[in-house]
Formats: sequence, C-alpha cells, structure tokens
Amino acid sequence: MIELISRVDQSRFELHVVCFRREGRWLSKVEAVTASITPFPLTSFRSPAAWRQLAQFAAWCRRHHIAVAHACDFYANVFALTGAALARVPVRIGSRRDIRIPQRSGGQHRLQALSYRAAHHVVANSRAAAAQVVREGVDPHAVTVIPNGIDVAGYPPAPARAVRRVITTVANLRAEKGHDVLLRAAATVRRQIPDVVFQIVGDGPMRVTLAAEARALGVGDAVRFLGHREDVPAVLQASDLFVLPSRTEAFPNGVVEAMAARLPVIATDVGGIPELVEHDRTGILVPAGDADALASALLGLLHDGARADRLAAAARQTVASRYSFERMVRAFEALYLGELSNTLPIDSASQPWANVFPRA
Repeated sequence: MIELISRVDQSRFELHVVCFRREGRWLSKVEAVTASITPFPLTSFRSPAAWRQLAQFAAWCRRHHIAVAHACDFYANVFALTGAALARVPVRIGSRRDIRIPQRSGGQHRLQALSYRAAHHVVANSRAAAAQVVREGVDPHAVTVIPNGIDVAGYPPAPARAVRRVITTVANLRAEKGHDVLLRAAATVRRQIPDVVFQIVGDGPMRVTLAAEARALGVGDAVRFLGHREDVPAVLQASDLFVLPSRTEAFPNGVVEAMAARLPVIATDVGGIPELVEHDRTGILVPAGDADALASALLGLLHDGARADRLAAAARQTVASRYSFERMVRAFEALYLGELSNTLPIDSASQPWANVFPRA
C-alpha cells in the first residue's frame, strides 16, 4: 500500500491517509508523499467510541470532498467502507488480501462480508482471494484481481552456486504459515545433509513455541530465527533456496520477493500460490502439511544444482514481466478512474481527485 501511495499519479489524485494509530516503522515514508495523515483512534468495534469515530470519519470525508475511499485490510474494510457510505463517498473500494484468517472469529468474517455491501468494488490480490469474496456474497462483476507489485531492481539476484546449504523462509510466525511442518522437514533434511542451515525471517506469537520445537527435533543449532528484518533483499541474495510451507495463502509477498531474488522456490499448493509458482518451471509445489513431501523437495534441489538454477532463472523472469509496481499502480488508477466515470458526470481523465487509503 505504501508503494501504491508513493507511485499514484498525484496530478490526478490528492492523497490522504487515514489510520487508527499514527505510528509504525514506515510512518515517515507515508508522511513524505501524502497531503495528510489523520488518525481515528479505535481499539474495538464493540466500544461506544467506535460509533463516534465512525461519525467523525464520515464528517471528515465530506469536509475533504473525498471521491474515492480505498480500504486495504479487514479493520479498514469494516470501518472505512461503512463510514464512507455514511458520507456518500462516490466510489468505495474494499480489499481482500487473504483467503480466510484462522485467528478471526466467525463473527469477524461475517462482519467483513457485511462491510463489502457498502463497497462499489472489491480488489483481491489473487484469483483465490477473489473466489473467496464471491463465495461470501459479492457480485463477481464487482471483484477485480490486482496482484501485489514488486520492484525487481531492489532484489539483487542470488548467484548460481555449486553447493547449496542455506534455506530461507520469510513469513510471520503464525500457525497458518506452517513453520512447524518446515521444522519436521528440516530434521529429515539434516540427517542427509548435516551442514544445512534454515533461516526463519519474521516474528510473531509462535516464536517461542517454534524455537522449543526446533530443539526437541534436534535441529536447534541448524535453525536460525532472524526476527523482523529490514534487509530482506540482502538475506535472500545470501540464501540458496526459499521455502514457504503455508497452510493458507492469498498472494504471499515472500514468494514474489524470493522469485525476484532469483531463488529456487518450494511452496505449498494452496490458495493463490499456484498462480505465482508453476510447478517444475518457476518452482516446486508440495501438499500443505506434508513434512515428508517438503523434505523430499528440499533434498531434490539441494542435490540438483542445475535444476535449481533453471527454476530460479525462470522465476525471476516471470516476476519481472508480470508483477512490477508499474503494472499494479496503473491497474489501480484505471479502476479509480473507471469507477469515477461511472459515478460522476464529469471528465474523470483530467479531474484531480481526493483519495483516502485507510490503514489499520
């Protein structure tokens, strides 16, 4: 979303950002490119303050003559689409960037589905996510797939290596990411290749549990928990393989980044991953939850450097041709202008518009 905000044509759109808390490690990047950042503090939709904040947001939209309200995740969908509807914002766009998050309750899933009724359009970042939105009751004609973009130039290609030993994954440490499956596969791989190293980039609620499991499996010294990293391109460039053992995914940025970094990718055949990884051409797909299949795929590429190099080269070429930021931004701009032209009786091609990107 920050890349989208940074790259949208500001001769056509005046950008305003709305958030629940004006904080975060990327705040300065947003401050540099937007007309304003306005917080509407909210900790729970059940709080009486939620209705007050919603009314204030609606008034804010009217005061700033917002023409397009674009919500970018679960909390923003519920808050911003509802508030923008109250304000009669001409174009309201929701987002879907997951299939179904296990940590969310049934009530939360129903609440998001209900909020989509206030949207004119919903953007999904994969066909799998779009299909889920349709299953939740959104008109298929009101759903558009715009994949996430990436700056390929920002990911130096990993060199071809005769010996491959460093395996990396990048994902939040949550149960649905399948790190436990990776650890079981790691134990199998290490029995055949004792000097193999597994790097786990990311943080989250499962970190302590996963570290304990690694020790119990006898691979504690082979698994490195690197935590949150701002230098992911450098980490990937120094790696030999990338793996994503997720149980559910819509459009995993980690896989796109690894492909851009010219790494051979092994990932699970779930959600939107097959839209990114073509089995045995740009990577290897394995069943979710199957540690034996994952270990077999890892060992196969560790032992077959020529095949790994072939997959890696095809992966980088695919990402460069299909998933650039330029394509992503132009698709969003076309959606905004198309929806505006359908809604307002004016020349949307030349009119500057106020655009709001609410972020949780």
